[in-house]
Amino acid sequence: MAATPTPEHATKPPRRRRFRDFWARVTEGAELGQLGSQFVSDAKASYALYSKDVDWDEIGRGSRGPGRIWRSAWALFQAMLMKLTPARRVLLLIAMVLIFFEPDIHWGVRGEASFRFSWIGIAILFVLLAVELADRVTMKRDLEIAREIQQWLVPDHPPSVPGVDIAFATRPQNTVAGDYYDAFLRPLPPRDSVSPPLFVVVADVAGKSVPAALLMATFQASLSALAATPVTIDEIVVGLDRYCRAHSLEGRRFTTAFLAEVDPKTREMIFINAGHNDPILRRASGQVERLSTGGPPFGLPLFSEEKVLYPSGRVQLQPGDLLFIFTDGVVEAVNDAGEEYGEARLLPCIQNAPPESSGETLKRVMEDVNAFVGFARQHDDITCLVLRVSA
Repeated sequence: MAATPTPEHATKPPRRRRFRDFWARVTEGAELGQLGSQFVSDAKASYALYSKDVDWDEIGRGSRGPGRIWRSAWALFQAMLMKLTPARRVLLLIAMVLIFFEPDIHWGVRGEASFRFSWIGIAILFVLLAVELADRVTMKRDLEIAREIQQWLVPDHPPSVPGVDIAFATRPQNTVAGDYYDAFLRPLPPRDSVSPPLFVVVADVAGKSVPAALLMATFQASLSALAATPVTIDEIVVGLDRYCRAHSLEGRRFTTAFLAEVDPKTREMIFINAGHNDPILRRASGQVERLSTGGPPFGLPLFSEEKVLYPSGRVQLQPGDLLFIFTDGVVEAVNDAGEEYGEARLLPCIQNAPPESSGETLKRVMEDVNAFVGFARQHDDITCLVLRVSA
């Protein structure tokens, strides 16, 4: 009778198997090259954060050579130190003194016994690391809750509209984002329409993370309230600008947006571009149009008593037309060399799109951006919405 083959992992010593499982949990299956690239990206981002608090001009006026290197290192250390709370700063300084100066105590007639305080310094560093990690975990948990709430504000699935195929995707730079997108049939038709139009919007609040996400939530609430009334898209835009101007912190938190209404029957689209990246309209013939008609971003401060104007544009959509709306995080995505993805790479992806679904077009563009960026850290929120007109 043939012997049953023993699985390979069962023949390995338990210690090796435990180490392998531990290493798999630590690395989450990533290769060493990937881990190295991620660490380099993280290190560059951390350096950029701390170096903003360093007066490099003052350091550059000093002598060159080792002296400048030590001054730079000391300035970066102080920048890191000041990110901690006062109590943790003192503990870190104590730990550094105990580790680098290595004070020790000898006792006995001939100093046979001694105690090195560097071990206490190492223990203090470990405690500081544990406390900082606890803060990070707590903040991460709160951000995850905020992300769940934010996800309630954007649609999970596109609306079902005959003759229109819609797909969208977003990828925050952090856990929460300042980008906003939506596509829905308005509850009531505007005063100059017979049937409720399809409303499409992509917006980008200046800034990132929690502050931008909070303003994005208020923008969504304001838009939802206005769109539920029988006002025109021009009136919606005026109301949004008025609201954003009242909550923009003197223009520091402005919002760019592209808003459009599509008549499901005639497929005529009315749009207004409020300082947003010009969407790409690729006709079935392959011709590309940019939709730029509109005005400045919402919330910019007024320097005169003149009213801000937002003229609307009109286009007639035809079967096979493709509309690609995106935020600046797409074209400004950078790789490890500091190069931007740019519209020079995005336009061919849209112009050469085969006859496929909106979801497939969106997936192909996102994969192209990911391949270009590699393991470089994402610097801004990325959001795309694709609308394709079918026959």
